[in-house]
Amino acid sequence: MQYAKIKKSKSDYKVYLGNADSDLSSLNLSSAELKHVQIQTEKGGTAHIQRLPEHIFIYINRDENKEDWWTLEEYRKAGNTATGVLNKLKAKDVDVFSLGLEAETVLAFAEGMALGNYQFLKYFKVGKENSLSTINVCDDAVSKKKIDDLGHSTNAVYYARDLVNTPVQDMTAPIMADEFKKMAKDAGIKIKVMGKSQIEKEKMGGLLAVNRGSLDEPRFTIMEYKHPNAKNKKPYVLVGKGVVYDTGGLSLKPTANSMDFMKSDMGGAAVMSGTIFAVAKAKLPVHIVCLIPATDNRPGGNAYTPGDVITMHNGMTVEVLNTDAEGRMILADAISYAARYEPEFIMDAATLTGAAARAFGKYGLVAMG
Repeated sequence: MQYAKIKKSKSDYKVYLGNADSDLSSLNLSSAELKHVQIQTEKGGTAHIQRLPEHIFIYINRDENKEDWWTLEEYRKAGNTATGVLNKLKAKDVDVFSLGLEAETVLAFAEGMALGNYQFLKYFKVGKENSLSTINVCDDAVSKKKIDDLGHSTNAVYYARDLVNTPVQDMTAPIMADEFKKMAKDAGIKIKVMGKSQIEKEKMGGLLAVNRGSLDEPRFTIMEYKHPNAKNKKPYVLVGKGVVYDTGGLSLKPTANSMDFMKSDMGGAAVMSGTIFAVAKAKLPVHIVCLIPATDNRPGGNAYTPGDVITMHNGMTVEVLNTDAEGRMILADAISYAARYEPEFIMDAATLTGAAARAFGKYGLVAMG
């Protein structure tokens, strides 16, 4: 998906964004078209006008008393809906106009369109691709830099989604580290990948213990981006859980169908690598370090067992009571390693427990600070 800033409309597909105060007179609608728009958007929503070959969509948001973040999310969702309609119409591009809205609102709609247009087709036959490929933003209030930055963040989301969606057969810990190398080269990020021997020298007992049941070696990836005018004197450290597949180990997962989506247990690694990628591409004035401990967790070979006492990276010992707590084992080593940077803060992202999803649902973020 591409974003572009243009001054003059060039697509047969046009979307106009407004709110309850927007003036529609500039659209030169006929009385019948105006009435249609008023009826379709009376409670908020989208009106579709066909002037073949043109298709005109007018989205009006009437939630006037919502907080800003809520309003922006409504525009994102509207953008996602528009993407579905445009792909059904086989549109290749679309022009997005604002009826007096702020730049962030227009960008939120464009972002929703792009995120909704994501596809993972690596294992499918050809012919399923969405037609929509370009979003043209026609608004003087939206700068080219903001559009470019949105493009970087969208590409980072696509990148992270691709990692999460790829099955472990093609996303082992070594393969994922190779993907990080490609991403780092593209974004100008400094990268170091530790193999098993280096991890052993660092005495990362937690990562090594979880890896004992695997046929694939673990990896510990260090990525660093430092802008020459970084605002933070001490780095921000991002830590992402990189368990490329989790059976639970010897404490095999008991819940029905729970292993169906365990290829996604490296979601934290995808998020944090995507974050440093977006930051570096946008050349934000910060200093960031990203740490990714990576392995799968299986019950084979010399797998670690409940009752084992593991010596961690910082020298402390941990008694294992359940091998399905593998995320905490590898994250503890990574967080201990992060201390050498004397960071301003450490933030980690992980898919740690089904209890969180049961308590808050699949859209809730469970956070601890």
